[in-house]
Amino acid sequence: MKIQDLPYNKSIKKQKIYFVGTIIANNLLSDVIILIFVGGWSMPNKINFDELKNIKVEREQNILIITMNRPKAMNALNNDTLSELLEVIRFLEEEREILGVILTGEGKAFVAGADISQMKDYGAEEGRTYANFAQKIFNKLEDLEKPVIAAINGYALGGGCELAMSCDLRIASDKAVFGQPEVNLGVIPCFGGTQRLSRLIGAGRAKDLIYTGRLIQADEALTMGLVNKVVEAENLIDEAKKMMNLILEKSPIAVRYAKVAINSGLDLDLDNALELEKDLAALSFASEDKKEGMYAFLEKRKAEFKNR
Repeated sequence: MKIQDLPYNKSIKKQKIYFVGTIIANNLLSDVIILIFVGGWSMPNKINFDELKNIKVEREQNILIITMNRPKAMNALNNDTLSELLEVIRFLEEEREILGVILTGEGKAFVAGADISQMKDYGAEEGRTYANFAQKIFNKLEDLEKPVIAAINGYALGGGCELAMSCDLRIASDKAVFGQPEVNLGVIPCFGGTQRLSRLIGAGRAKDLIYTGRLIQADEALTMGLVNKVVEAENLIDEAKKMMNLILEKSPIAVRYAKVAINSGLDLDLDNALELEKDLAALSFASEDKKEGMYAFLEKRKAEFKNR
């Protein structure tokens, strides 16, 4: 059962139904709950990474490193780049051997924003359609059943800052620069910036950055809580790999359930969020990884988790 199939996840949209099933589970405070899930069997999406023009993809064991690769355009997000990112995310949704993702940028920018040359003649309808397209992709990235670390090497402005905020964790180079400068162009952040930034650093600080359009350095981003860590530029990818490997030493199932508990719980009132936490904890207690982890602890040995 996938975590996005739990009834608490509000990101569920219309989807092709392969089969419908029910799981009946005991609830300690009520009699019985029924979790309805929609799922199916399908082969992992086929994708030829060598054919991607704007994104570079490398695999290191069970980690996939995605590099935004339009350095001459400061890795600006146009339709082609977003479409390629969507392809990679769809591949990751089905690929069980990849357990973690690192997202970074080529050259001086992580992503310097959306492609202004593409948007300059957009009207209301085109603008909303473009925002909807990007938001759906960023939502899919946020909902991936794997930890995602943004390794922010340079400018993360506008859509680039919004892309970084869709990742679970953010490690910034000491040369990174952040901002939501859309007001300078007569528009507002529309790839999720007004919402994710407020949730991440608080409404007051989000209004400061969005209203003024000012740019901030990595150290201020760290103080605000926009990033988790700042490292020297030459060590950025190594530090991201180090953090990811530390995460991947743990039970993938436990990390997966923790992710949905945190992400989905933010959209619920506390009582329902705690119910979600209990139900996800119950699922984790039913896993082989739980048995391995607890027995390994008692036997004073390192756990060997199987993601089952």
